[in-house]
Amino acid sequence: MLKSDFRFSTPLRVRWSEADPQGIVFNGHYLNYVDVGVTEYYRALRAAAGAQPGEGLDGSEFFAAKTVLEYKAPALFDDLLDVHMRVAYFGNSSMRFVAAIYRGDELLLSGEVVYVHADQTTRRPTPIPDSFKQNVTTFECVAPEQAAPAVQG
Repeated sequence: MLKSDFRFSTPLRVRWSEADPQGIVFNGHYLNYVDVGVTEYYRALRAAAGAQPGEGLDGSEFFAAKTVLEYKAPALFDDLLDVHMRVAYFGNSSMRFVAAIYRGDELLLSGEVVYVHADQTTRRPTPIPDSFKQNVTTFECVAPEQAAPAVQG
């Protein structure tokens, strides 16, 4: 996993409450760190697209469906981390974020989060709007892979 594959990263400092008595971050907090990365990614994406706060909320939402984290080395209390995020794949109604957390040049964690685009009321999957896919593709330095279109028969 190369840092250069990520256009976006956000800094995060490890807080005392996230570490055990030896000063090592408890593994469950890394998912929170990735979630902060996703939130900040969306903020940066919306700003890059010229969107105002609250604009574009259309009754649909992305819901987390799968998370995979691979721990490489521990973060410690007061470490300054860089949470790197990118959208690596689009399906019809799903997308996959790739995450990497670094302390300086040391990779501490890699992972992915799969989200499904769905109606907020029914929670049924809905296609990801092409405009969203285009904004992400323009924002990224490595274009997300896309599922092949379904064959009509």
